[in-house]
Amino acid sequence: MSTESVATVIGDTAIALSFLAALVFGIGQVRTASRDRRERLTVATVQGMQTREMAAHFQRISSHDIPSTVSEIRSLPADEQVSIIHYAQQMEMLGLMVYDGMIELALVERTLGDYVAFSWEKYKSFTYDRRNEDPYLNEYFEWLANRLDDYMRSNPRTPAYAATAQSQPH
Repeated sequence: MSTESVATVIGDTAIALSFLAALVFGIGQVRTASRDRRERLTVATVQGMQTREMAAHFQRISSHDIPSTVSEIRSLPADEQVSIIHYAQQMEMLGLMVYDGMIELALVERTLGDYVAFSWEKYKSFTYDRRNEDPYLNEYFEWLANRLDDYMRSNPRTPAYAATAQSQPH
């Protein structure tokens, strides 16, 4: 084999290896960027659930019954209707984000726990009544409540405060 042929083979091999290295690096960068976007979305979602307004929704749901029909909802003062609708929208969007894989079900379980299922039970009658007009109402809220309930039953975990000292971060 001539020197020219050897140089050509070495050059072609170097180009192919450079291409493969660039491809692997590019794939790694895309994955890192995707993970970073997901983490930012997760942080923003958690922060959105930690507002005073959401605390007020949680308190209201814990201490009051939600009307079971659309007509009963419509008979409430406007600010109460808005509160009920807003909370349902928040849970719907959270459910949609979990459904689409944007945030993990395990994170929702760790941050809200069975509160999603508890609040769904309060919203269920009103939602089923309203689904006569809109069959998609609160579909992801219901989906999320059911998935969380299943997840918590099949993946019980020890609360962080009860974990052994060995498993706690230092």
